[in-house]
Amino acid sequence: MPNLNIEDPRGQALKAMALSLPIKTWNDNEDFINRLKECVKSHSLGGNKMIGALLSGQFTLEQVKKIHLEYRHAIVQIFTDALLMAQFQTRQLEPRLAPGDKMAPRALLTLNILDEFGFTPGVAINGYYKGHHQYSHYVLYEQLLNELGVSAFDRTSHAPSAIAKEVRDFLESSFSDYSSILALLAVAEEQVILFSPPLRKSVAIHKHDVSNGYYRVHGTTTDSDTDGADDDHENDLWTALTQSCTNEQQEKLLSMCQGYCDLWDKFWNHQYENNLVAEEQLKAELA
Repeated sequence: MPNLNIEDPRGQALKAMALSLPIKTWNDNEDFINRLKECVKSHSLGGNKMIGALLSGQFTLEQVKKIHLEYRHAIVQIFTDALLMAQFQTRQLEPRLAPGDKMAPRALLTLNILDEFGFTPGVAINGYYKGHHQYSHYVLYEQLLNELGVSAFDRTSHAPSAIAKEVRDFLESSFSDYSSILALLAVAEEQVILFSPPLRKSVAIHKHDVSNGYYRVHGTTTDSDTDGADDDHENDLWTALTQSCTNEQQEKLLSMCQGYCDLWDKFWNHQYENNLVAEEQLKAELA
């Protein structure tokens, strides 16, 4: 067995992916991905009015519950589905890259999946992995809904808005194509980075503890009040896409990322209009 560096799995996977392509191909792909990232980061989603509204506590507790149910349908329920599909679809690299080159991005995606599934870095006292499925992000989100007072009936009877369904369907429609899943997951991580702090604040304003649970594990590596690594996960997805994308896919990927950002922008605009604006209109009618 070769003597390999096992102390830095993320770094080693990133390095291996860069070495899997000719230098010029990697550099050309990287130039495209940088343009794609800039398109996403400059999108109007980053200035959506819901960010300020959530941060300033403009929503009642009932509205916060409703927003979280919408968010649950749009992304939380299917996020790990998408990650697992991306991991599976690394198989699409095999016909054009060297045997085994799918394993570096597969290992990289595993680090994201382990985080999502409730594992934590370190070795347990029995010498095995540390973690618990009850710490998985999806379960933590359901626990958050419990703490907000959202019942099981509320969840099963919630009729998601048309735009929540569109956002969900758009990601699910990418599941057959590896590069497409990576691109949309990277956009989803950017959306998470933008909206997790405002959503956290909207919950905290109603006297709910956000120092642990779902909002503890969502944020960036520079946050002092979270254990999140969403920025690392996003960067890893962009790097995996650098390895996987081809010239023929570029226009499609650019259009998909733009379209997914548009849908998320529309989703958050709908939450604003359907809660704050609708409430103001009702008050005016009753006055």
